[in-house]
Amino acid sequence: MFRKKGTLIICGTFLLITWNAILLLLLWGRPPSKPGQDQREVATRPTNNVLGDVLEIAKTFEAELEMQKKILLEIQNHKSLWKQTNRERPKVVVPTQPVIPILVIACNRVTVRRCLDKLLQFRPSAELYPIIVSQDCGHAETAEVIRSYGNQVTHLQQPDLSAIAVKPQHKKFQGYYKISRHYHWALNQVFKNLSHSSVVIVEDDLEVAPDFFEYFRSLLPLLKSDPTLWCASAWNDNGRDGFVDPAKANLLYRSDFFPGLGWMLLKELWEELEPKWPAAFWDDWMREPEQRRNRACIRPEISRTLTFGRQGVSLGQFYDKYLRYIKLNTEFVPFTKLDLSYLKEETYIKDLEKEVYGAPVVTYEDITGGQLNGPGPFRLQYSSKDSFKLLARNLAIMDDFKSGVPRTGYRGVVSFFSRGRRIYLAPPPGWTQYDTTWS
Repeated sequence: MFRKKGTLIICGTFLLITWNAILLLLLWGRPPSKPGQDQREVATRPTNNVLGDVLEIAKTFEAELEMQKKILLEIQNHKSLWKQTNRERPKVVVPTQPVIPILVIACNRVTVRRCLDKLLQFRPSAELYPIIVSQDCGHAETAEVIRSYGNQVTHLQQPDLSAIAVKPQHKKFQGYYKISRHYHWALNQVFKNLSHSSVVIVEDDLEVAPDFFEYFRSLLPLLKSDPTLWCASAWNDNGRDGFVDPAKANLLYRSDFFPGLGWMLLKELWEELEPKWPAAFWDDWMREPEQRRNRACIRPEISRTLTFGRQGVSLGQFYDKYLRYIKLNTEFVPFTKLDLSYLKEETYIKDLEKEVYGAPVVTYEDITGGQLNGPGPFRLQYSSKDSFKLLARNLAIMDDFKSGVPRTGYRGVVSFFSRGRRIYLAPPPGWTQYDTTWS
């Protein structure tokens, strides 16, 4: 209705201007009036009484202007009504900050409620952080739990629940094949169907920290601007209580090891990985040099996620020994207000080499025997795969490699806390590259 009124107003104004132009041309060509002759009668020739003609034109203009004044007032009244109605319309709120969706990968755990409850508890904005739950397995009880959240979450269900043909020796790994298929489908939904530009992936057995959203919000610009980074993770593989500095909740690292367990990637990375996405074991595939391409992830000193899912396709691998003891951050760190430029590659490598290789070299006996002098940091050197594993096991940190990269390692250096001091388990000076046979 209001659009029609606006059209009428425009048309009326155009006709009024046109009429004035025609009228002016006619008036300049009108003849002198005779007694009894109509003042508005059109003539064909002017008179010699110029002053009289001007006076007559002025009188005619006065009458015409009075009439047009009424028309303009009418137009103005309609225009005011139209504008006021538009102002009363509800405004569409467009977020001024990037939207970062949270993709929850779910299957048959009704305990997904614990994950979702924490996400909703700490989520600062539903518009900026939409929660998308992608469910595989077709488990009815889990689906019911997810639906109970109503419009607080978007519930997607993987349509392909069929068995996957695998080699006989991989029959026991059927679950890993289904997980990889599900990730592929779910990430396509986020990036292709829902057209998001980034996503944070959370498994259904993860609990998040109070500053989980703040953490990823702060790292998004860095991830977009630094081509030497390809992901940001909320997880520290060696982040057990006693192995992290409780005074450094704001400390972040670069890591050559892909951690997963709550991680962010950009659409551009998915477009790179999607055409060659593996049939199974997607996380180890991500750790291969062909995918990593010498890029690093950001990870925290203190984890922003905690896993509570002992039972799963991995059958609790590492859970009882390491994962159940991971320290979850409880202090809110305003990461978006901090200067994170120290994480840029050139600056970070320079600072790392200065601190690590400027630290005094110590032995395992020095650390365990209480023979360290000063607050640290200290460097504990390894020279081979076996020496690393021996030291790591004795110091109770994770000792495995993936494609030659130790967990949390950056340029071969693994940082952790031991007995209240910072220890760098590091290769000799002059490190150049990982040895992929160390796996």
